[in-house]
Amino acid sequence: MQLHFNGEYYYFTNNELIGVAVVLIVVALAAVGMYLQIRKAKTLGLRNRFGTEYDRAVLTHGSTKEAEARLAGRETRVETFEFRNLGATERARFVDEWQIVQSRFVDHPKPAVTEADDLVNELLEARGYPVANFEQRASDVSVTYPQVMENYRLAHAVAVRPGRVEATTEELRTAMIQYRTIFDELLQAQKPSETMVAA
Repeated sequence: MQLHFNGEYYYFTNNELIGVAVVLIVVALAAVGMYLQIRKAKTLGLRNRFGTEYDRAVLTHGSTKEAEARLAGRETRVETFEFRNLGATERARFVDEWQIVQSRFVDHPKPAVTEADDLVNELLEARGYPVANFEQRASDVSVTYPQVMENYRLAHAVAVRPGRVEATTEELRTAMIQYRTIFDELLQAQKPSETMVAA
């Protein structure tokens, strides 16, 4: 075979052409394999990082590619926040307020759950999360606290349930426990090793 390049003619035998084709195929397969490994590692990293929130994103967005893009977008958004740990006085105030809310549960369970929701929102703001609607806030919280997301979503659903669709006492009790878990997690000082790392 004859090839004209830069004013020169080059001649290749069939064996040389086959060799070049084999090398190109091997390089292409290696590139595809490397790409698939990187995608697999990224998926595994996001799945481990976000837990049930990863599965929720896949269901919501219909594909792993779109879900992963949205989760990466969450991480990028949250990286701009200025988180802070609570001072001792502020932390003690939140603990006292939680005790008051919890003590109201026995006589007034529904209002106590609503107050717990408000207190968690106040605590999130104190830690550096911006004021936002629930879905945006849940997305933001999922980046730093993915292990409590399912509790947060379930408890909030009970807290905002309209009065005509009354939550049972057991649902209210469960929501209160879930809020307690979230509250305790948010009170903890965030260590430098817990800062976000993009997957």
